[in-house]
Amino acid sequence: MALKSYRDLVVWQKAMDFVIDVYALTKDFPDEEKYGLISQLRRAAVSVPTNVAEGYGRRHRGDYLRFVSIAQGSVCELETLLVISGRPGFATREELRGPWGLLQEVGKMLRALHGKLSDSSDGPAKP
Repeated sequence: MALKSYRDLVVWQKAMDFVIDVYALTKDFPDEEKYGLISQLRRAAVSVPTNVAEGYGRRHRGDYLRFVSIAQGSVCELETLLVISGRPGFATREELRGPWGLLQEVGKMLRALHGKLSDSSDGPAKP
């Protein structure tokens, strides 16, 4: 099946689901974290699907690779932020389990996409 849009990428769809999970997770964090951990988690979560989409829209494969790489960096940042969320008790281990699992899935898909783009000849940016 040919991709018509970045919205057809399963990694983008799952990253969007992760954004919703992060917003739900952080809604009950302490108010004093509004401009700290909440903001950082939400921005990093939004960064993943937006970078996938922006990379997809670029004309050159190298640009696409760069944006997928940025999304991968955001996944690592998010792993750290989720661990930080649990340490002071803002989220329980059980509350973190679902978002963590989805984030691992997105990270694996991004690595596969990056590999596929890296292995392809220098042609159009679409996988």
